Formats: sequence, C-alpha cells, structure tokens
Amino acid sequence: MASSAIFNFVPSYSLSTFSLRNSRTHLSQTPNYYNYKPLLVKASTSLDYSSSSLAGKSPTSTKNNNWLWKYKDNSVNIYYEEHDKGSDEPCKNILMIPTISDVSTVEEWRSVAKDIAGRSGNVNYRTTIVDWPGLGYSDRPKLDYNADVIEKFLVDFINAPDGPVNNSDKDFVVFGGGHAATIAVRAAKKGLVKPTAIASIAPTWAGPLPIVFGRDSSMETRYGFLRGTLRAPAVVTQDIIDSRYALTKRQGARYVPAAFLTGLLDPVKSREEFVQLFAELEGRIPVLVLATAGSPKRSKAEMEALREAKGVSKYVEVPGALLPQEEYPEIVAEQLYRFLQEIHA
Repeated sequence: MASSAIFNFVPSYSLSTFSLRNSRTHLSQTPNYYNYKPLLVKASTSLDYSSSSLAGKSPTSTKNNNWLWKYKDNSVNIYYEEHDKGSDEPCKNILMIPTISDVSTVEEWRSVAKDIAGRSGNVNYRTTIVDWPGLGYSDRPKLDYNADVIEKFLVDFINAPDGPVNNSDKDFVVFGGGHAATIAVRAAKKGLVKPTAIASIAPTWAGPLPIVFGRDSSMETRYGFLRGTLRAPAVVTQDIIDSRYALTKRQGARYVPAAFLTGLLDPVKSREEFVQLFAELEGRIPVLVLATAGSPKRSKAEMEALREAKGVSKYVEVPGALLPQEEYPEIVAEQLYRFLQEIHA
C-alpha cells in the first residue's frame, strides 16, 4: 500500500511542476576575497522596483553553442548560451545554472541573462547559461546520475580550457537555482571551483520524495525500487509526456528526473549539513541568498535556516515559489545586479 502511495505521488508532482512552469508572471582581474567587506543585510529586504532602477539597458547579442563533456566512456554534447552587448569591451562572466527538475532548461534564466547583460554601468557582463547533462537541450545519456556526477560536470565545465568560463581568466560569478545552487556551493567549499561570488536562488537540498516521506531505511528501499521503475520506458505514458514541454519528449528525458525525485541528486543529507556548506564559505566568497515568499512550506523552512547563517553575506526575500527567475525575472535581475555592483565596487 505504501509503495502505491509513493507511485501515485510522482505524476502529481510532475504535473504541478509543469503548471508552475506555465504560470509565468512577467513584471513589466579577480577581486581579493579577503579584502571583500561582507554585507550586513541578514533579513528580508524591501525592494524598489521603480522603472528608473531598470533604465540604461542596451540590446544584447545571443550565441548558442555546444561543449563536449567527456565523462568515463561517454561524450556528452552540452548546450549553452552566451548573452552580451556584442561589443569588444571587456566583460566579467556570470555563469547561470538552471534549477534541477524534470523540466529544467536554460529558458528559465534567459530573461534575467539578457537583462543583466544589457545593463549599462561601470562593469559590463557576459552571461552564460548551461543546460545540465540529461536535461534541457543537452544530451541525455543513460548514466548513474547522482550529486557527485552533477558536481563533476559543473567543475569540468567551469575549469575546461576550451570552455566559456575558463576564457574569462577565472573571474566569474555563479548564479544557481534550487539544487543547482547548493551543488555550486558544495563545489566551492571543496575548492574545486573558485568563483568570485555565488548567488543562490531559492536554494534546496532534498528531492521531493525524501523531503516529504523521509530517509529511513524502508523508504530508501522504496526509492530504489521507484527509481528503477521511473527509468523504464513503460511507466512514462504518452498522456503524461504530452502534458509536458517538448523537452520532456526527448530520448533519455526520464533519467535525471528519476534521480532527482528519489533523492540521488541531493548534495547533502540534512539541514545541518546544508547550513554548514554555506558556513564553510565565510570570509572566502560573498554569498547572496534569494529566498522566495511563496515557496512550499518544507522548502521555505530550509531557506529560512539560511537567514542568519554564517557564510551568507546577504539574505533577501523575493516573490515567487521555486523558480522566481522565471516567474519574476525583472525583480530577480534587479537584486542580482545590485549584488554584482556591491562585489565589484
């Protein structure tokens, strides 16, 4: 009976995620880490979204490209986009990584990327958005996806000599949503990547099923069974597929969602570990947390745990649920741009 209850939860979650995606609301050389003065804002901040704060934007140029990720015996084509003003002026690089979910795609960051890249100021920005392996427009090979594999990809993409981020002379900032944000923080904590700053947007650490049903031994066994079932083609019916984005129809679309839903992509196992990841960056890298006012209760509780946490330089609450960068791109872009101005002052 318990297995049946868990199984029935999956279509419900997937469809709610799809509904969230479709209910978009659009409102009209490396700095020295140790000289950085941490921001003292550690509470929800009132925001000014007047039209004057969004002035001074220029048209942007978009480049679509692919990068080949070599992982074990696999060669995986990785899709990424670059947005800038299209000029030869020096730029600082921002890497934007999508929230990990069954409908993850670069599209969730595209409006924010163009907004920031088009702004006129003392510093110009090139924004790069990359699709995770197994998601979005990247290849979707049948791998044993887990948090270590996802982290390995992020580290390789950032550090690759032929990658877009490496070309920025290591001067880059990472913006990530959900699990992606926490994986970036984990990689930075280990010293595997060295961004000048990180912004975590609606950061999460637990997959939908573990955060609801827990992680005791009996549940882990059921997750293993469910994971294998979800990876089998027969379960993903045409009716469910047709209700999703076209991206979810691509071959291999079920592999990463199966791992995500059942907790294999969780970068930590507890709230204490989650908070400690951020604490490890204290004095090393400035970190912005954008929490969301409308996030689900359990996810909101994890974000709230970061409100006064060590390592969090600035904590701001914005509207939206788990995809504020897509629901409220202008608000998110404004807050991220303010953060960039503070760290590059």
